[in-house]
This record gives sequence, structure tokens and C-alpha cells, in this order.
Amino acid sequence: MRYFKLFLLSIILLFINQNLYAQDWANMNKFQKANTELMNSNITGNRVVFMGNSITEGWSVHHPEFFQNQSYINRGISGQTTPQMLLRFRQDVIDLNPSAVVILAGINDIAQNTGPISIEMIFGNIKSMVELSRANHIKVVLCSVLPANSFPWRPSIIPTEKVIKLNDLLKSYALANNIIYVDYFSAMADASNGLKKELGIDTVHPNKEGYLVMEPLIEEALKKALNKYE
Repeated sequence: MRYFKLFLLSIILLFINQNLYAQDWANMNKFQKANTELMNSNITGNRVVFMGNSITEGWSVHHPEFFQNQSYINRGISGQTTPQMLLRFRQDVIDLNPSAVVILAGINDIAQNTGPISIEMIFGNIKSMVELSRANHIKVVLCSVLPANSFPWRPSIIPTEKVIKLNDLLKSYALANNIIYVDYFSAMADASNGLKKELGIDTVHPNKEGYLVMEPLIEEALKKALNKYE
């Protein structure tokens, strides 16, 4: 009986281990079919890929008109952190041969969605995405993290000061490296450096009104980026 229990336990552990390795941790398959179709399409003009998390993915839900009849490609995945984005950056950005990429990332790292991570490590992952883009002649628009002073899914973490610190690093890096920077934070923060209530569906995610604040800012930034010689 004892040996049977040990055998059963080993089978269970093997099953768990195989399932862990079988997981698509970075969700590489989500856009695989869409990417193939896009690369085989005849879309003309300046293709722009939006790389991000639920804030980017939700843009197509709360204000889908922004991505219609334009060469804007939404590659946001809800819940993702910067190491996950970095893993899929080649297939979901570089291989699509865009003229520019919009990078909006970091809030889920601060929420520790995939485990503890320092602000410096988050910043490093974003820098790696920028460096990959520039090495492949893709113009970069680097976005501030949106204001947030609480997480509905992780109430034990207070993100306010970490968001400000990460944004300071991103802004300084952009200025020092001739990269277009979009300051969503200043346009959307309330007196407590949280997301204005009228602009969000919660304390993190924008509603339609929030996206309407973001859209002219990113449009202006893209005009500068696409007309800019680096």
C-alpha cells in the first residue's frame, strides 16, 4: 500500500510538472493566426503596433472606433507583465514590420501579477523592448504608466509611488535617447495621484472617457515619431 501511494504521488507530480511546462506563459498563441493573416494582407501606410496589457487590449472594447479603418494593430493582453511582453515582442511586433510601436507597460508588474519584481527590473524590460525596436528600425513611442492608487485584485499593494518612480525613469530615458514620450499620467491623475473617477471603470482601467483623453495624446506623438529622423 505504501509503495502504491508513492507511485500515485509520483504520477501526480509528473502530471503537474508536465502541465506547468505545457502552459503558454506569455500567451504566444493569442495573436498567432491574426499575425499570419496580417503579414499576408495588403495593408498600406504606416502600420503601428500597440504593445501592452489590459489597458491596451481594452481600448478596442471601450472605444473600438480608434482601431477601425486605420493601420493601428492592438496587441494588448490582459494581465500581462513586462517579461511576458518581452518574450512575445518579436512575433507580435517586430515580425509585423511596423513603422512604429507604442509601448504601454508596467502596472501589472507593480501589482506582482507574475511575482515580485523591482522597479529597476521593470524599467530594464521596457528598455529591452525599445532597444529591439530600434535595432529593427521601428520608431518608438514610450508611454507613461497611467495613475493608480490601488489594485482591485491586489488590495495589499499600494502602487502610487511606484508608478511615479517608474514614470520618472521612463521619461528621463526617453529624453536622453531621443524617444517620443507620452505623459498619460499628468492628464489623467487626480489630486491623490490616482486615476480620475470619471475616466475609469475602476482605479486602474480607463473607460471610454479615459480613452478619449488618451487618443489625441498618442495621435500627436505618432505624428512626431513617424516624421522624425533618428
